[in-house]
Amino acid sequence: MKLLKKQISHKDGSGMVFLQLETAEDLWHAYNLVQIGDEVRCTTVRKVVKESSTGSTTSQKKRLMLTIDVNKVDFDADVLQLRISGQVTSENDAVRMGAHHTLTVELNSNFSITKDVWDQIYLERIEEAVNPERQAEIAAVVLQAGLAHVCLVTGALTVTKARLETNIPKKRTGYTNQHSKATKKFYESVYQAILRHVDFTRVKVVLLGSPGFVKDDFFKYLLEESTKREDRAIIENKHKFVLCRASSGHKHALEEVFSDPAIMARMNDTKVAKEVDVLNKFMRMMEVDPDRAYYGYDHVAKANEQMAIDSLLVTDELFRSSGVKTRRRYVNLVESVREKGGQVYIFSSLHVSGQQLQQVSGVAAILRFPMPDLDELEEIAHHHATQVATNHEENMVSEEEEEKRDPGQRMKEDVADMGL
Repeated sequence: MKLLKKQISHKDGSGMVFLQLETAEDLWHAYNLVQIGDEVRCTTVRKVVKESSTGSTTSQKKRLMLTIDVNKVDFDADVLQLRISGQVTSENDAVRMGAHHTLTVELNSNFSITKDVWDQIYLERIEEAVNPERQAEIAAVVLQAGLAHVCLVTGALTVTKARLETNIPKKRTGYTNQHSKATKKFYESVYQAILRHVDFTRVKVVLLGSPGFVKDDFFKYLLEESTKREDRAIIENKHKFVLCRASSGHKHALEEVFSDPAIMARMNDTKVAKEVDVLNKFMRMMEVDPDRAYYGYDHVAKANEQMAIDSLLVTDELFRSSGVKTRRRYVNLVESVREKGGQVYIFSSLHVSGQQLQQVSGVAAILRFPMPDLDELEEIAHHHATQVATNHEENMVSEEEEEKRDPGQRMKEDVADMGL
């Protein structure tokens, strides 16, 4: 992503940024930047209808520059399109003010976003997006007999670049030749997909996962064919391939691959590896030391008040809330944790790690020191308050009984107590 222009007030944080989208990940960043209530200006195509003096109408598509007040944002990861809907707020000869329009933002598009407030989370996302070093760090191929997915894993999302499916007949007596031909055809399609979609100059590691020995057979085929064809891209980067176990050739099998400590050790310098590592640490903490693993906004916020948070884990989906107060609440939590020396990890909801975190409310924390469960603390406080109230009532009853007794009798008892 290129930041072409930036005008943000230092007083109230309002202003505009003008961006150019260059990669698939840029579209995801743009999706997280645009919120309901923003103004977006972009070149678009609209069907314009004109009526002649005789009453006949003609229509034609025109390329226009429109500004809309956003009321809906959709992101399609499969076709890599960002669709922004809203009402037109800029004057135009072809489109009336207030008319509804949907902008389609694609790769290599230029567009501007105007906000009332650019908070710290927005500014950090822009900084991350324009950083030239962030690109696809990991390529992953998960396959089984007849099915494969070739994916690129960046710091923000997992993009499926190719889904390959081939019918492979089972091995039967007298039909082994058909099985071998179909398998070779399948391996060749995966081989070509890797060459077409994996840029070895940027990718640090290529994960190759499958059930059984499918990955081993394919990797053998890959090395043999690359040597025969003198494919330098494969030969010079064969050390980047890491074979691992996956339960299937479906995309969700990547979750198992990323949970393998041996695999993550090979990727310790990537953003994805750091996020997966801290998530796995939180999951283990829930089992072995639950008093140091909190999740849910209320519990995490209480822990933050006690300056107990060492690592805060939060999904970017929470920052896309249409409610300004809800978003502000999470932004304040992130800023507060950082001010108190804690580490903050913002997970992409399009990563398997982000989806796992979303299952436990989307916000979690690893604490510096154990804290009893807040529910237990509330029960203890309630029990203590009840006990104090009971004791107070008993004291009041004793005082009332004391006042009702005969004064002469009380004097005799006092004299007896003094030994007189």
